[in-house]
Amino acid sequence: MNDMSRRTALPPADGMEPPPRPRTLRTGPFGVLDIGTTKVTCLIGRTESDGTLRVLGFGWQKARGVRSGGITDIDEAERAIRAAVGQAEDMADTRLRAVTVNLSCGQPESRLFNVQWPVGGRQVTEADVKRVVSEGCARAYTEGRETIHALPLHFTADDTAGVADPRGLHCEQLTARLHIIDAASTALRNLVATINRCDLDIADLVSAPLAAGLATLVEDERELGATVIDMGGGTTGIAVFAEGQVVHTAMLPVGGVHVTNDIARLLSTPVAHAERLKTLYGTAQASPDDEREMLPVPLVGEEEHLIAKVPRSMVVNIIRPRLEETFELVRDRLEGAGLGRAASTRIVLTGGASQLVGARELAQKILDRQVRSGRPTGLRNLPDAASSPAFATACGLLAWTAGEGRTLIDIDLGAADAPRGFLHRIVAFLKERV
Repeated sequence: MNDMSRRTALPPADGMEPPPRPRTLRTGPFGVLDIGTTKVTCLIGRTESDGTLRVLGFGWQKARGVRSGGITDIDEAERAIRAAVGQAEDMADTRLRAVTVNLSCGQPESRLFNVQWPVGGRQVTEADVKRVVSEGCARAYTEGRETIHALPLHFTADDTAGVADPRGLHCEQLTARLHIIDAASTALRNLVATINRCDLDIADLVSAPLAAGLATLVEDERELGATVIDMGGGTTGIAVFAEGQVVHTAMLPVGGVHVTNDIARLLSTPVAHAERLKTLYGTAQASPDDEREMLPVPLVGEEEHLIAKVPRSMVVNIIRPRLEETFELVRDRLEGAGLGRAASTRIVLTGGASQLVGARELAQKILDRQVRSGRPTGLRNLPDAASSPAFATACGLLAWTAGEGRTLIDIDLGAADAPRGFLHRIVAFLKERV
């Protein structure tokens, strides 16, 4: 063996091989549950040998007992969840014990923290990473709220910034930039209690707009910067991505249901017919023909044959102000987050309410940014019924459960941060008493 061969064959100075860093995705099968104001969706999937995600089962039901993402009637919500899960289980021919659930309730808040941890010149270990995350959770703690995500965005080892994984590096001080998302404890307890009554455990809670971003953004958008606006039935979620990570999320208490209620109230028509008007004729763009096109509108409390006629322009003039208000709230929230250009490169609209005609053009005008519509991508065998923007969150939950979108996927940060510990405590508490 020559000198060069001997040198390359030498082990590290400490005599230990560097630990393996597995990056494989979870194989499955695994299930996810998107509990929204208008629908409850369950997907069951698995990761194929080529790394792609395949959908095995799909079920959805009209939501009951849910408002603005929060549980308002546990009995009604339980029935809707059981039905949706049962559909997916029958299609997949499997039974779920735990599900990953979207987080829309509890007024989620997003904050960034810089956390420093002394290392003392030795190699950074997995335990150091966990301690940094634990310290960030401790700093973020607020009475009556629980941490849901503690996501390391990047690390700095002494003067070396932009480190994705610091393990194995020598440094005196390790600094982490953490993105922490928390929510109200009482809303989470109601959610956990409802899932438990369906004979399921919560494997993980995931921010709904974060999940929507995983389903709709391409890799370049995540790296270069993009903002996802997930327009649901009762809420509108915002997720800002930059350098491959989600750096900010927010939840606004306004969605497609509010548009429907505006139509019902101002035209004095039943809510069901207001939803039909919105779906068939709703638009945020005025046209010259709107004054001439008359739409049938049954009136609340009147006999069925008594139907009024209103010009389509009246429906347009009801829908447009509500969408304008929504996008203005989004603009104000992004400006208040202080993210600079990270939030201003590109907008991706998704969610069921984003399908209103003219929503994209109105968003582009108010937000003054490039806007495109986002649909779920990257899932094999996804039913046509679930391929619309309305199911982006559910598809993103499936991707997250498989392992996408996570930093340091091979480290179980559940032992370091609060979310899973909190959930396990609540689940155990409920199981003992229910």
